[in-house]
Amino acid sequence: MAEPRLRAKRAWSAAVAGATLALAASPTHAADELRQTPLGALRGQSDGVVASFKGVPYAAPPVGDLRWKPPAPQAPWAGVRTASAFAPACLQPSSPIAFYRDDPAEQSEDCLYLNVWAPVGASKAPVIVWIHGGSLMMGTASTPHHDGRALAAKGAVVVTINYRLGVFGYLAHPELTAESPQRASGNYGTLDQVEALRWVRRNIEAFGGDPDSVTVMGESAGALSAAQLMASPLARGLFHRVIAQSVYLPAMPELTAARFGIPAAEEAGLAFGDKAGDRRLAALRGMDAQALLAAATTQFYMPQGTIDGWVHKGQLVDVFERGEQAQTPLLVGFNSGEVRAFDGPFGPPVPSDADAYRAAVQARYCGRAGDYLKLYPAERPRDGAFDAARDAFYGWAAMRLASDQAGRGGAYLYYFDHVYPAADERGLGAFHASEVPFVFGEVGPGATVPENWPLPPTSAKDVAVSEAMMDYWVGFARSGRPQADGRADWPAFSVKARGHMRFGDDGARAGAHLLPGAFEFHDSIVQSRRRRGDMSWEMWNTGLAAPVAKDCGGT
Repeated sequence: MAEPRLRAKRAWSAAVAGATLALAASPTHAADELRQTPLGALRGQSDGVVASFKGVPYAAPPVGDLRWKPPAPQAPWAGVRTASAFAPACLQPSSPIAFYRDDPAEQSEDCLYLNVWAPVGASKAPVIVWIHGGSLMMGTASTPHHDGRALAAKGAVVVTINYRLGVFGYLAHPELTAESPQRASGNYGTLDQVEALRWVRRNIEAFGGDPDSVTVMGESAGALSAAQLMASPLARGLFHRVIAQSVYLPAMPELTAARFGIPAAEEAGLAFGDKAGDRRLAALRGMDAQALLAAATTQFYMPQGTIDGWVHKGQLVDVFERGEQAQTPLLVGFNSGEVRAFDGPFGPPVPSDADAYRAAVQARYCGRAGDYLKLYPAERPRDGAFDAARDAFYGWAAMRLASDQAGRGGAYLYYFDHVYPAADERGLGAFHASEVPFVFGEVGPGATVPENWPLPPTSAKDVAVSEAMMDYWVGFARSGRPQADGRADWPAFSVKARGHMRFGDDGARAGAHLLPGAFEFHDSIVQSRRRRGDMSWEMWNTGLAAPVAKDCGGT
């Protein structure tokens, strides 16, 4: 982080946190901060308000014979380990969506590291563990707008983690299954996340955190990961609350059986090996990591996790519906402009005019076309196409999880509808992931966003929305209820009232009955597909991208 940006960021963050302005406006060089953990001593840095520890190993490097194995324990070290710089990101391709392309400068197969931001002098502080998004293919814990300092200044210990991605994190293969004591393969990225939570359990007290007050927080694929951790028996007891931002619930392949039109995960692994040059496990383990990455990129290897009977025992929608998930409080929500930054094959088709729009709806929804058109009128085809895709993919998933969790730990729903000026100028609205800088306080002077995003949010309104979100998020991490001194009460979610908090240009406002009729309509489509044994409701199978109906029985 460049020194001018560091100075500006400290000045602003300390001011909004209530720290002394003199300290923030004229910072000295960061002072050393020492912590003794069970694995050894760490030397981080402190600005007098928050101490940071970067590039901390939580598992052994997953290289050589450890490629495609569950994470091995990190060995203790002698002396004092310097923890002042981020570790490399896990190996990954460039994003196929240009808007989100922000390639990490350093990448390595040796990437199982985490970062900690802790209030100086903290004791028994709530802990927030952040899981980054990126379709389980891309992303890193060290992205600048995932900086944990501002949240830590609010009173939480913040941990951000790397985990294996793409083919390195999610390859299933018959030989991997055979060598596994659990007869399972395909979920190494999830196992990394579990191991990071175990590290938190064993080590976080050294940073002033409370191991009995851990919140898992993630966005997009990080929110999917949070839902998977809720469903996985391996993560039970390692966290106590969950925040899922823009969650989605795709169907996962089964390990050995093709179902729902999805190939068996092991067969997909063999097919990957064939295209990479050799399907034998020994050969794949011996291949250069960059060659494997290139093969995965060429094939657009896009994982979702695998139902292997060990890490994942069933489809997420089934697990949550049966109440077999962790009974923890859940804060979940989505953005009003979720898919407006997607382009090419990743965005919904937009008909040329209202007549073409109506024809597309009729072809896909037959007898339900009238209901669809009431929710998404044809007069504004682009808005209708994008809003339907938002509600069918992100909105449905958020409200489905909230509905399932409401009586099993409690649920709170949010709707992020704040459009900052630079995003508005590009017609993006409250686009997918646009809430992340607000949650991390990465607004105001010195804020950064990924390379291809609109300029950072800097107005007084932006800062006010960010302050409110941080207060609510930390309040939830502390108590399981998103409440904060001086803030409006956030109603608990119920299936009947659909209470929620809307974050808009006018601040945070509580409401009820979010987007009336939308969830009911899309849930009816999903349930119809489930009855037919079709679990495929990916982005490109929803809204105006839904399959054309074969008869007037509907989709």
